[in-house]
Amino acid sequence: MARIVVDPVTRIEGHLRIEAELNGGAISDAWSSGTMFRGIELILRGRDPREAWIWAQRICGVCTTVHALTSVRAVEDALGIEVPENANLIRNIIGASQYVQDHVIHFYHLHALDWVDVTLALKADPAKTEQLAESISPWPKSSRTYFKGIQDRVKALVESKQLSLFSSGYWGHPAYHLPPEANLLAVAHYIEALEFQRDYIRIHAVLGGKNPHLQTYLVGGMSTAMDPNEPQATINPERITFLAELASKAQTFVDQVYIPDVLAVASFYRDWFGRGEGLGNFLSYGDFPQGSVKDSARFYLPRGAIFNRDLSKVQPVDPANVAEYVTHSWYQYSDGDQNPKHPYQGETNPKYTGPKPPFENLQTDQKYSWLKAPRYQDHPMEVGPLSRMLVAYASGHQEVKDLVNGALAKLNAQPSALFSTLGRIAARAIEAQLMARQVSKWVAELGDKLGHGDLRVHNGEKWDPDSWPKEAQGFGFHEAPRGALAHWVHIEDKKIKNYQAVVPTTWNAGPRDAKGQRGAYEASLLKTPIADPERPLEILRTVHSFDPCLACAVHVVDAQGRCHSVLKAS
Repeated sequence: MARIVVDPVTRIEGHLRIEAELNGGAISDAWSSGTMFRGIELILRGRDPREAWIWAQRICGVCTTVHALTSVRAVEDALGIEVPENANLIRNIIGASQYVQDHVIHFYHLHALDWVDVTLALKADPAKTEQLAESISPWPKSSRTYFKGIQDRVKALVESKQLSLFSSGYWGHPAYHLPPEANLLAVAHYIEALEFQRDYIRIHAVLGGKNPHLQTYLVGGMSTAMDPNEPQATINPERITFLAELASKAQTFVDQVYIPDVLAVASFYRDWFGRGEGLGNFLSYGDFPQGSVKDSARFYLPRGAIFNRDLSKVQPVDPANVAEYVTHSWYQYSDGDQNPKHPYQGETNPKYTGPKPPFENLQTDQKYSWLKAPRYQDHPMEVGPLSRMLVAYASGHQEVKDLVNGALAKLNAQPSALFSTLGRIAARAIEAQLMARQVSKWVAELGDKLGHGDLRVHNGEKWDPDSWPKEAQGFGFHEAPRGALAHWVHIEDKKIKNYQAVVPTTWNAGPRDAKGQRGAYEASLLKTPIADPERPLEILRTVHSFDPCLACAVHVVDAQGRCHSVLKAS
């Protein structure tokens, strides 16, 4: 029985180590370890709750708005503040556009190289690549001259021996199945996606003042002034037109590039619809309020939980049923580590008990990760685009059902195919298509309100701390691109007494709990065949399908600058 160690897993945010046991050519057991500690929850103690979002937003540098929104919602919930409808609209546009940009980046720049052999693009016939491109999409950049130019750029990189991120791939691996022309097409779109996402995210620059880390959130709403007669206002007719143009371009790119590419890649890797399933339990807090944030029945993406792959029944979700174990995490609870704690009673007491790095193997029978182990009703849950799309599909969301059924028909697959590595990829692309359309609709709605003189973006009620109760608790949530995100805040004497964040990658990448239940990553790797243990491409395919963001969950500074790597995986 051999053990594979991948450390660090690259093309993610943060630091992740995967260990897997190989038996008979397939993975028989696996462990996921976040190898860095983050202490922002501790930094927030004693601070003014109204400024918590500024600090919390720095939890992540990828999903640059999600913790800000979740934080202000937590404080608004604690203080009983309802935000104006315009504020919800602006927040929805920011959040939905983050989905589109983030999903495009994930597929092309973080995950595509698990399926695309860049070196084979050099062997492609540009004329045949043109034929392939035109057979799957009307996207205009599809001429043989264009693809020849892309091929020449790749060739120049190879000849210069300065391949940058292409330098450490598992090129030539037997698990790559795309023909040369499909590889060249994917490389071309990889480059185009860089330009697209850079242009599209100007939506955040307009509505947030900057990107990353937007500056216009406020407890009680937003600071984005609306005025139809003021050229310098954040939102005026000219800005609405600009936002609408960006939203329209995004719809075109997703419809004509992203979706066709996902379908094309999936058609060559159909066996991956049967790999990487994992837990079979899915959680979504729901999001994008169509009114009060307290009215989850009117969320655009519904709230719910699915257990044991049963799409016939969506269970209601109560945040009171969330708890975190530290049995196998490098933390300690004041009353022992065998029982979980709800985030309102949560503790962030780091205590590293593992071996000094660099080390050969984790002590997997003891504590082995800086991530806690979240559970819902004591069940491990998967979160993310697949969870959202499954909950929406099973809840009867017609737009989701139409998109999902359309994609499945093109792939000649059943809904059960979604419970897989490729299912996560497909769900993320479908969600990008869905939300690209919604951005256009919400921008139009915001423009309509501007034209009719509805300009209110902030509720200043209870802004004065003297109006607050002596003690209050609040739950803030957001369906971030990577999944269910929640912050819990305890306010006492106008200051933060306790703050806990349970983030998507903690749900997915967390370790075992006191009952030995695996986290989503660990469960999803079981039974995965490995063609070459020295180049575990198959592990990367499934782990990357979750789009890991370890920086949200863990962080540490090593003042000695020591190396922690055992095996670097592309």
